[in-house]
Amino acid sequence: MQVDPQALELTRRRFVQLGGAGALSLGGLMQARLQAAASGVSLPPKIRSCIFVFYYGGPSHLDTYDLKPNAPSTVRGEFQPIATSVPGLQISEHLPHMAKVMHHCGLIRSMRHTNRLHDSASIETHTGRQAAQGDREEFAPIPQFFPCHGGALSYLRRDERRDVAHAGLPFVFHNVVPTPCQGGGFLGSAYDPFRISVDPDKQHYTVEELSLRQELPANRIGQRRELLTALQAGDAITANSTAGINDFYAKAYQLLGSEHVRRALDLSEESPEMRERYGVYPTVSTGGTNGASQGFARHMRGQNLLVARRLVEAGVPFVNVYDFRQQGQNWDAHAQNFKEHKDHLLPPADKSLAALISDLDERGLLDSTLIVATGEFGRTPVINGNAGRDHWPDCYTVLLAGGGVQGGAIHGASDAIGAYPSKDPATPADLAATIYWRFGIDPAQLIRDQLGRPWHLSDGNAVTGLFRA
Repeated sequence: MQVDPQALELTRRRFVQLGGAGALSLGGLMQARLQAAASGVSLPPKIRSCIFVFYYGGPSHLDTYDLKPNAPSTVRGEFQPIATSVPGLQISEHLPHMAKVMHHCGLIRSMRHTNRLHDSASIETHTGRQAAQGDREEFAPIPQFFPCHGGALSYLRRDERRDVAHAGLPFVFHNVVPTPCQGGGFLGSAYDPFRISVDPDKQHYTVEELSLRQELPANRIGQRRELLTALQAGDAITANSTAGINDFYAKAYQLLGSEHVRRALDLSEESPEMRERYGVYPTVSTGGTNGASQGFARHMRGQNLLVARRLVEAGVPFVNVYDFRQQGQNWDAHAQNFKEHKDHLLPPADKSLAALISDLDERGLLDSTLIVATGEFGRTPVINGNAGRDHWPDCYTVLLAGGGVQGGAIHGASDAIGAYPSKDPATPADLAATIYWRFGIDPAQLIRDQLGRPWHLSDGNAVTGLFRA
């Protein structure tokens, strides 16, 4: 019997039976495929896109998606839990917009790793691999070794010849120097992301590769390309020596002609109501006859996610959004954790992420788009002497939405004070395996570094139990 993998779906219960209790091992993935085909069922439909939202600095899991209201006051903190659209599931009172869309979301409440510093933790978060330098910070430029998720996906799907296979915005994130986890790594710079930058004052997004200089109109660009081709024609030595760089030239010309990608960055095409739906913040201006006046400005954290939605609509498979800082704030709340989260961090993150989820849902894109929202670690259970929480990679929460997620599903759990997983621990390698699996890619597939050494895409287990059939 011939099985059509697009027409059949594997029920959640049956899939767990085939792949294991909620997590699918590397060997189990292929075995599950074979058993699924033999039994006349298929794996869940694969996704088309992933938006990976990275909250650099480490949000407090205890004050967002894994509150401990019955813990001692030195742990539970100031925030109260509120009900959500999923009966029995509670989250922080300062996430009221996310509370309304939790029926589209799943949580991994048992994420853990061993990196206690920002850069090494960020590397493992974005690559699913332990940082080469181990558990210590690097404040000098070092090359990236393992590819990030989007870089590996671009490599595996390189024959598709997309205008943009992987985008990153609105900057290259860094601590002191750029953190080496944002590109193609040993796969090469050809698999680095399409870098999108922003002027925060004008809220204008640009890509240098898409900008034609005034003195070089389109017809002159075409003439230069024809001249280059003519100079190389008939010269085997030149043709062979420039084969690699010609690939970059071809990509550059392709991008220059990519009107749909250019338009995706133009937020003027969105209505003011849609732009404000992703979040605003109050402003105060002085002057004039009436003195100070209050207004509102669109929050960049929200505008970044709106651009990500537009890129998905334009056909970009993987989008990294680096939510590093705005107005001097990131998520590294060693002091005044509750004030920072309540006043500066949670309101725009809550509004913008909920807007992205509901916006994709209304456009019929949520089922085919997986959203991952995470920091590089969580925060310490015990509140420090500065009313802050410190770095804590031993247990934290990752939120997933769309992409076939079973709304309200929870993988794993933390202990009574949120310090360590109490069941079903997961790792960044498992998260990487889950992302590849949802794209229909076997995490056990091999890629090779510059020395020809083979590496699995991921050494982790796909967290299958969060997804519906």
